Amino acid sequence: MLPKPDTFPIDMAPLKSDLSMPYTLTPGRAAGAFLAELGQRRIVGSRFKKSGNVVVPAQDFCPLSGDSEFEFVEAPATGTLTTFTETAEGLIGLIRIDGSDVDFPHRLVDTSLDDLRIGMRVEAVWADGIDNSILAIAGFRSSPNAPVGMIRPLTDPAQAVEVIPYRLDLHYEHAFGPYYGRLFDEIKTQRRIMGVRTPDGEGALLPPREICDVTHRPTGTWVEVKQTGTVRAMSIINLEFVGQKQAPPYIYAEIMLDGALTRLIHTVSGFDMSRAKELVKPGTRVRAVWRETQTGSLDDISHFELIDADAK
Repeated sequence: MLPKPDTFPIDMAPLKSDLSMPYTLTPGRAAGAFLAELGQRRIVGSRFKKSGNVVVPAQDFCPLSGDSEFEFVEAPATGTLTTFTETAEGLIGLIRIDGSDVDFPHRLVDTSLDDLRIGMRVEAVWADGIDNSILAIAGFRSSPNAPVGMIRPLTDPAQAVEVIPYRLDLHYEHAFGPYYGRLFDEIKTQRRIMGVRTPDGEGALLPPREICDVTHRPTGTWVEVKQTGTVRAMSIINLEFVGQKQAPPYIYAEIMLDGALTRLIHTVSGFDMSRAKELVKPGTRVRAVWRETQTGSLDDISHFELIDADAK
């Protein structure tokens, strides 16, 4: 029997990976107009017809009355500080823009925490080179002598922002640990697939893990599983989507490797895809095909091919 992980030390470098998700955001009528006017260095609010409430920045619904019928107004770039706090990213305050019935949260700049007072007059500071973004306002700074501004009708409105391209990038470092560490090390150096035995049997759990999913007891010793197996479920992928590693059509399958009790998800290929429904189904026998270059991941297995040569 092969030893358990605690007697087989592996210190593999963390796996670095990036997750990128592109989005298309639709800000809506009020926010779209607000963002567009920031490019004109104007602050826009909503004046609701039934209640008469003025909300800055502009919103589609009045947070005080729930009204939905409104007209756009131009608000002054001055106001009063109603409260503030200090964060790791700097000072944040709630500003009651002159003529508004609600507070506007934003940064406080060119000041220190000790200098801030509730009720102090502030004015907007515009950022250079930024348009159609809340960051077009760099923040609000102290302005003791700022006159009280007035709410005015919005004239010559800019074209509202309808779509905002957006992208979220997440950067990860995964520590493999002794179980995944050995799995990937064996794949990279020996081209063999390792599982761990269940607490009470000879069947292997793949991927290897410290605790059995069913009994919640520590798993047994290491065991090599075969590189052949049986398809238990499969899907033919015909659609394109972000993050694909190969162009469709292709097959994703749940494969039960010989000797394993759990399923491995991988691609099945190496044949005429026009015959995919005919050739690949639950019960189809397959074997692993390895890439020439090994990196230490399941991608080192290029795909699974059909064992029945006549089926290709």
